Amino acid sequence: MELPTHILIAYGYLLLFTWVLVEQFGIPLPATPVLLAAGALSAERQLSFSSALLAGLVACLVADSSWFFVGKRYGHHVLRVLCKLSLEPTICVRKTQISFGRRRGVTLMIAKFVPGLATLAPPVAGQNGMAFGEFLFFDAIGALLWVGSLLVGGRLFGDALKRDPSLLDWIGRFSGAILVLGIVGFFVARVYRRRMVLRNLVASRLEPEELKRQLDAGEDVYIVDLRHPLELVPDPFTLPGAHHVSPEALAARVNEIPRDRDVVLYCTCPSEATAAKTAMTLHKLGIERVRPLRGGYDEWKRLGYPMDAIPPFMPSAQESPIVSITK
Repeated sequence: MELPTHILIAYGYLLLFTWVLVEQFGIPLPATPVLLAAGALSAERQLSFSSALLAGLVACLVADSSWFFVGKRYGHHVLRVLCKLSLEPTICVRKTQISFGRRRGVTLMIAKFVPGLATLAPPVAGQNGMAFGEFLFFDAIGALLWVGSLLVGGRLFGDALKRDPSLLDWIGRFSGAILVLGIVGFFVARVYRRRMVLRNLVASRLEPEELKRQLDAGEDVYIVDLRHPLELVPDPFTLPGAHHVSPEALAARVNEIPRDRDVVLYCTCPSEATAAKTAMTLHKLGIERVRPLRGGYDEWKRLGYPMDAIPPFMPSAQESPIVSITK
């Protein structure tokens, strides 16, 4: 583990704290190799296991608390930015909101082990009115489990090196290349996935102006609001005549979707990611006239087009399968 360990020995807990902090703020710079290396060094008494655990834990709590208050203040706008940084725009917002809506405490405790959930969970907690004390309690447990498990894994490896020092020569020879290849592969896979989703999106999406002309002309358009119920609490409006339904329920009720008219999907994800993914799913199920709305709800609202008000409500633990929210 020569690549990260000599740097860790030189800069110690400050490097560990900074690296974890940067990753938890949403920058895709994996902290796992550094935590594993710190655990291995603790076996040689070159770093203190408890001090490394404290440094990682404090870094997580500082970053997560910051995102909690940012989410509390700016709501879903900050989620859009974080999704772009995470390189997982196809699932991150929806995945976090569904998990958080069903089991808040458990979500925070496991968030750091789930790609696309770790950075989004704190601002979602703040956005949806979770008490800071409750958030800090569950988030601290999750951070302790994540940092601790990686340090323990590194410690076990360090103990193995003490029993068989010849392993160090083999690891020193190949660890740098393996680490670099792993990080490069991580980025390449996610960038490729993003490009494929966006390519399909561009080919099928509908301009807001075109939808407005269709509605003004009295065309019968089937509009579907794919936003999570949590997003409707601070902004209780929808497009005229829209049906509110989750992507999962929409696919399950495919026989109820009309085939003789355009089916327009919209959300608030970056690049209409949820709408595009749902559109591709419906295409596979035989619905051809399905199109995501470019810019989604936010672009329709920005253009000042008419919207229907819906009564304020608190979302239940389970999303209703399909709800019409026309006037």
